[in-house]
Amino acid sequence: MCTPAQSATVGPRHRAKATARTGNNHSIRAVVPDVHGDHPDVHGEYKVPGGKLVVADLDVGDDTVLRAQISGDFFLEPDDALPRINAALTGTPVDMPAAQVAARVRAVLGDGVEMLGFSPEAVAVAVRRALTGATGWHDHQWQFVHDAPRAPALQMALDEVLTEEVGSGARPPTLRVWEWASNAVIIGSFQSVRNEVDLAGAAEHDVTVVRRISGGGAMFVEPGNTITYSLYVPESLVSGLSYVESYAFLDDWVLGALNDLGIAATYQPINDITSPAGKIAGAAQKRFAGGAVLHHVTMAYDMDAAKMVQVLRIGREKLSDKGTRSAAKRVDPLRSQTGLERAEVIDRMVASFGGRYGLAPGWIAEESVAEAEERVIRKFGTDAWLHRVP
Repeated sequence: MCTPAQSATVGPRHRAKATARTGNNHSIRAVVPDVHGDHPDVHGEYKVPGGKLVVADLDVGDDTVLRAQISGDFFLEPDDALPRINAALTGTPVDMPAAQVAARVRAVLGDGVEMLGFSPEAVAVAVRRALTGATGWHDHQWQFVHDAPRAPALQMALDEVLTEEVGSGARPPTLRVWEWASNAVIIGSFQSVRNEVDLAGAAEHDVTVVRRISGGGAMFVEPGNTITYSLYVPESLVSGLSYVESYAFLDDWVLGALNDLGIAATYQPINDITSPAGKIAGAAQKRFAGGAVLHHVTMAYDMDAAKMVQVLRIGREKLSDKGTRSAAKRVDPLRSQTGLERAEVIDRMVASFGGRYGLAPGWIAEESVAEAEERVIRKFGTDAWLHRVP
């Protein structure tokens, strides 16, 4: 598998090689520009969530962008704004942060320029993705696993193990749909147990409390009442994106899937998926030093809000923000808005992902499960981990 930068071909004329260093310590091959302009040194793409595709083709030398060509399916008026954008990017240092790149673009546009489906920030992201050797969704062979029901602590451990496997190259990028073996509350890595969970209520309703490795808020799940999935991806897929941008980028496919189901789903920064009926899902993310990213999402299918507020310490404002006006009312955004069984919703979501990016059947090796079980004993099932923030 090659990155876009690696797959670029070299023109027929000799091109002197050089090396550029980016701010992320990635090394990219840079060459003197081809006089014919046929083969850019580096190529980066960014699909604006809810917007258009922006493509950056750059020639690079002496740690600087020597030539830039921005293209895409966006709309831009007047026509001469595009040459101005390209000129503004020429001379950009390869380690310039995205915010400064966007400022350079904005400075040459002036009044009267209409950018539809993209923005100076989107141009900057495409440029940074080109310079950091980012990969796209289609550069990877995706694997799908619809996993067996597993205990809550084991689910936490598997997320860590499988992400590390992607980082090491032992596993291809993977979409995994979870099944829960029991009721659970999953608190964020930095949340306080006593502030978030009513332990007496959890015991009364046979709810296991676990802590995950990603940040964000607490989730209440019951088998069959939620849809939980994880994406295990190489860091290169989100290279050049900020944390906030990477949430929108990795959630874009599921917004399309929900829209196809007739749900007017939208992304709400930083990490929520919502609809006019209320919040549907919450995402969380963890970046690993080994070069992989964990992005997992829990979606409400048919949740018992009355039970939820007996287990979680949720105030009225937060409950309302999740689309529930009364604690006694059941929250079922996916079930009520689609009229479909949970299995059908999952099948259509997975089919939507596969239709976009391709998806092959996969599995979790016995050795991976065994390693996860060991981590439950050493970490995820211990009081020390659960109560690391009392």
